Amino acid sequence: MNDDWRLRIATHDEGLASSLAERLDAHEIERDLEQSFHDRVVVSVDGADVFCYGAVREQLDAARRVIEKLAADQGWQLEFELRHWHPSAEQWEDPDTPLPDSDADLAREHRERIAQEREESAQQGYPEYEVRVQCESRRAAAELAEKLRGEGIPVVHHWSHLLVGALDEETGKALAQRLRAEAPAGSEVKVEENLRAVYEERPFRPFAYLGGLGG
Repeated sequence: MNDDWRLRIATHDEGLASSLAERLDAHEIERDLEQSFHDRVVVSVDGADVFCYGAVREQLDAARRVIEKLAADQGWQLEFELRHWHPSAEQWEDPDTPLPDSDADLAREHRERIAQEREESAQQGYPEYEVRVQCESRRAAAELAEKLRGEGIPVVHHWSHLLVGALDEETGKALAQRLRAEAPAGSEVKVEENLRAVYEERPFRPFAYLGGLGG
């Protein structure tokens, strides 16, 4: 399913959000929209907010009309926010924001996204991305962890796998490329968005994760 469009419905009440989501699941909105647009509208709840995801704007415009009618019937006060996924900026933006139409625009947006990720890493106290290295043995993981720490690269070592923080996706990819060449044979290396809980046991020093990429 293509979910490039998102409609956020702010209810300001978690109970109301759950009730609205249940009504939407039971409503003919799913069948009607799927018949009209050949794709589903997916509904999810996060606290007091309800989110609808769809393939095209027209789907969510139709969904909003259904929700507004439900709200009017029930006396609900809701707020709506429509967003479109921006592929190069990799974030939800106003649907009227123009997409980049040149290589220079794409490069500029890429630089802005990297700078934003680094700033968020520093502000929140943990890196936006992490490189996961799964080794075939605990010993191999320990030896690799010792080597990286010797270069000043902070590492979280759990049995046969390592987690190395990266301030941004670009840095994570560069580190992953290096570790694929240096990790013991049979190791698996991948880049993921960070799971914060893993780093609670080891304080994060802003910008320390940018070092050690040479070689």
